[in-house]
Amino acid sequence: MKISPFKNSLKSLYEQDEHLWLTETIELLKENRLEQLDIENLIEELEGLSKRDKSRVESFLRQIIIHLLLFQYWTTEYEYNYRHWQGEVATFRVQLNRSLTTNLKQHLSDNREDIYQESVFIVTQKTGLSLQIFPSICPYSLEQLLDKSWLPLTNVIL
Repeated sequence: MKISPFKNSLKSLYEQDEHLWLTETIELLKENRLEQLDIENLIEELEGLSKRDKSRVESFLRQIIIHLLLFQYWTTEYEYNYRHWQGEVATFRVQLNRSLTTNLKQHLSDNREDIYQESVFIVTQKTGLSLQIFPSICPYSLEQLLDKSWLPLTNVIL
């Protein structure tokens, strides 16, 4: 099997100018010249995109949970910060809902508990609140976390 000189130059191009490599790869795909693709680097790039997208939606969900936990459990700061926390939840929900696909939503569903545990850790570090005041498993469904109008009940009376 003879390797195309273009294919070798495409591999070299990846090392020198990733943007130009991407432009050339897109053209090859559009022209259905699949035999000339730099498959190894194309796979690496697609895997990187997948990881980036998953990381982005995890980050948005983590921020939503963090701010819901602050809203619900940091009672000494509630009066001064609850509107800020509500605003942060709203902002991250908008960003998350814009980014979601069916597969990314499933990814969040599969990883919601781990994201919750990370969020609890962050909140305890930020506030000094005891780990024991938080539920051991995520009390929020993914549907609640994505719902732009849902907020948990709080024990604070203003």
